[in-house]
Amino acid sequence: MDNDSVFYSARTGPTNPLLDQLPSYQSLLYRRKPANGGSKRRSSSRTRMGSSGSGRWGGATVALREEKTPPLQRPVRELPRTMAEKRRDREQRLEQDRELSSWRQRRRSLHRSLKRLRADLQERLSSLVLWRGDIHLIEGMFGTGILSYFSFLRFLVLLNLVIFLLMFSFVMLPIIIAPHAGGNVTFNQADGSVCSVYPTSARRGLVIFHEHITDLLSGGGFLEQTYLFYGYYKVHAISFPGFTYNLPLAYLLVTVAYLCLSLVWIVQRSATGFKRNLIQDEDRFQSFCNKIFAGWDCCITNEDAARLKRSSLLYELKTDLEEERIKQKIADRSRKERCRIYTIRLILNVFVIAVLAACFYSIYRATIFSQKAQMEKVNFMRDLIYEYLPSIVITLANFITPLLFSVIINFEDYSPAFEIRFTLMRCVFMRLTSIGVLLFSLWSQITQCKEGPCLCGYNHQLYSCWETRVGQEMYKLTVFDFIIIAAVTIFVEFPRKLMVNYCGCGLMKWWGQQEFAIPQNVLEIVYGQTICWIGTFYCPLLPAICTIKYFFIFYIKKVSLVNNCRPATRPFRASSSNFFFLVVLLIGLALASLPVMVGVGQINCSQACGPFVNYTVSWEVLPRTVSMLPNKALRDLLFALASEAVAVSLFVITCVGMFYVIALAGAHKRVINQLREQLVMEGRDKRFLIQKLCQAQRMTPARPPVPPGGPQPLARAGRDGSAGSRSSWGSPSYHTSFSTNHSDAMFLANAPPHGSTHV
Repeated sequence: MDNDSVFYSARTGPTNPLLDQLPSYQSLLYRRKPANGGSKRRSSSRTRMGSSGSGRWGGATVALREEKTPPLQRPVRELPRTMAEKRRDREQRLEQDRELSSWRQRRRSLHRSLKRLRADLQERLSSLVLWRGDIHLIEGMFGTGILSYFSFLRFLVLLNLVIFLLMFSFVMLPIIIAPHAGGNVTFNQADGSVCSVYPTSARRGLVIFHEHITDLLSGGGFLEQTYLFYGYYKVHAISFPGFTYNLPLAYLLVTVAYLCLSLVWIVQRSATGFKRNLIQDEDRFQSFCNKIFAGWDCCITNEDAARLKRSSLLYELKTDLEEERIKQKIADRSRKERCRIYTIRLILNVFVIAVLAACFYSIYRATIFSQKAQMEKVNFMRDLIYEYLPSIVITLANFITPLLFSVIINFEDYSPAFEIRFTLMRCVFMRLTSIGVLLFSLWSQITQCKEGPCLCGYNHQLYSCWETRVGQEMYKLTVFDFIIIAAVTIFVEFPRKLMVNYCGCGLMKWWGQQEFAIPQNVLEIVYGQTICWIGTFYCPLLPAICTIKYFFIFYIKKVSLVNNCRPATRPFRASSSNFFFLVVLLIGLALASLPVMVGVGQINCSQACGPFVNYTVSWEVLPRTVSMLPNKALRDLLFALASEAVAVSLFVITCVGMFYVIALAGAHKRVINQLREQLVMEGRDKRFLIQKLCQAQRMTPARPPVPPGGPQPLARAGRDGSAGSRSSWGSPSYHTSFSTNHSDAMFLANAPPHGSTHV
């Protein structure tokens, strides 16, 4: 049997050779061809009409397209029609309303009124969005890439505000309103042991002014015994008329709640970007098309921003071409060249690890020295330097290492896009791990005693209330981070702008203005937010401080962007930046949850301060409260839910759900690829039909006379086997039959290729 018979199965209707030659149909038949070439099992079981029910081949599909579906009752102003048609449609609807009963008229009128009220309410609420006008101004001047940073900053302001409201409502507010609501506050009493001694650090007598500044910057002195820190909440229970409020349980549950709330909120915001980055994997050709035809940011109204956007698009195209060149270079590398580049990368990564290790060791030694030096008071300036020595070392490490990483990456021969991502991940690791090293240094001092095992379970001689000391370190890191951001803006970026504008030397012109690098600025606020998550348990008012801090940072960065800085030459698109910001924030949340869980479940509580004086560890309050429940069935249920069997079952269910989501995402990705291939086929078909039309125009000798009755519309191609015309457009009318006379002259000698032709 002839192999060509595989391409033509039994047909139930008239055929059209023109449509049989379309690239999409030929590709479909080629994919159905069996591997052995001699079997018609699959091809004969499906006809062209039936197998392409979702396409444009079957007459039933064409008939379905021609069916008129009733229009949806959308608002008139949303219909894509002219004003005259909208007025006519509105009059028709009013006529239809008059024919209804009075009850239906009232109900429809009420529905419209409620819909209009909801729209007005949504418009008024949108006008109350924080920084709405400022963000629109930034978007208009610099585009959506920089807009994403300020939107992310607004999100952190709202997140910290909600966390503060949780801590205030369930921890501070009951203590504040207890004397005014007839409540009786029961404090944890000291048992007279050495572990319950808590010497105050408040200054007595005549206090010099600079000592108040030291206390304000370090969190000691008059601030230590306030609502700001953990040690102040030495409350066991609050008895209100009718119920007893368990403050230790509320303190622990609020800590769990703000971590879970942060996780859910971040995941909810990153879901859209995650799906887009997981499914949408465009090839290089589509990347070029998207940048050329759809890459312009229509929100830009500023001339300088438009010029920068043009240069950024040019940079993106150059980057894509460079990536293509590097891919080709990688493919053409010999074994000797691969060994050389891998050796260079290995040596450079060892050097990076050595630099990180040196930074971490410096932070560790600075923390230990700072904790010992704070025991001795020398003078104001030296005491302040000792207080902030860990923060200074961390800031210097975060400033020096990105510069080293940006130089090292040039010798590793990566693609430009991977260079940016890899450098950013190194900076993320450095910034976030430095906080972990600081906490490790503190806990090594807290849990170790010189004379062997600690009597109280912690070093009570050095840290009478170790939770307050950790809270003070987080407070100092937050304050110092804000001081550094403000100081860099005032004393570095602003003088640099003045020197560039008013100094005519070539060095200043080459140096240029400070770039507003979006990733580095995001790492700054993610670093601060990670400190906030860790310190909220030990410093309950820290979310309020971070809310105020980010509020001022927004205006500082806005002024700096408008007056001092220029957008980065390397673009950072909003579609990928939002997802990147939230991924880094999730990494910070995971890192912040780890020390909080260790402090709550592993390290012994301070016996001299805080709400957990009567417990060994903070987590112990939960099982003890459950064991005191009067209902035995509820008690057994809660203990069963906390058992290992339920935990393992929940873990297995989570893994199954994760595998299901991954499989679903893979299926969606395959569907996206199929739809993309379909679009490519559509382009090939259009090109093929246009070529046929052009050839038919060249072969037609003269325009046929128009009949007296006017131009007759021709049948649709594919229904009766004739080619359509455009006589209604005033162009020449053609009627070329392909069903009876198969002239080879009507077809291209060289059909369009079935390979990588894209239109």
